[in-house]
Amino acid sequence: MSNIDVQAFLEELYAQGQANDAHVQERGQKMLNLEPETAQFLHILLRSTRRKHILEIGTSNGYSTTWLAWAASEHGGRVVSIDRDPHKHELADANLRRAGLRELVDLKCGDATEIIANLSGPLDCVFFDADRYSAPAQVRLLLPKLATDVFLLADNVISHPDEITGYLKTLDELPQFEKLVIPIGKGLSVAYRSA
Repeated sequence: MSNIDVQAFLEELYAQGQANDAHVQERGQKMLNLEPETAQFLHILLRSTRRKHILEIGTSNGYSTTWLAWAASEHGGRVVSIDRDPHKHELADANLRRAGLRELVDLKCGDATEIIANLSGPLDCVFFDADRYSAPAQVRLLLPKLATDVFLLADNVISHPDEITGYLKTLDELPQFEKLVIPIGKGLSVAYRSA
């Protein structure tokens, strides 16, 4: 797909997610896609800093995964994306195939904390967009697997402040990281450690 085609596909996928979420009541059936401006920001950030080894926790239907893989494709990178829901895993697989980016993504279905324990590194970007209560333990498991030059990113900082407090406290215990919250979408935490 050309860049224009990928952009059009992402707009369509986001609209489908929004329509789904407006009609289903159960949280587990919602797509809860990243806001487009946050997704585009991540795409620009990762593309411009040449991230090649990206981990996403929370695949859903593959909307944000497509943005991440598109950024990684610019520099020969890859994405590992984890989701516990088999149905969403299948949706993400199909959507990444439609976008022509499936070969750049290793989709893993299961408990993210268990999967992270068995991942190898080095990872130069981790994007947390799933169960915020598990994120502190996941950060601790990931620390030895991170590249020296790494981003730790997390969505929903403004929209779910109580749920993400533990993650933010864990970041505060990592003095080598520069940290800020960007008021974009539902609030994006950006932590960066340079070489």
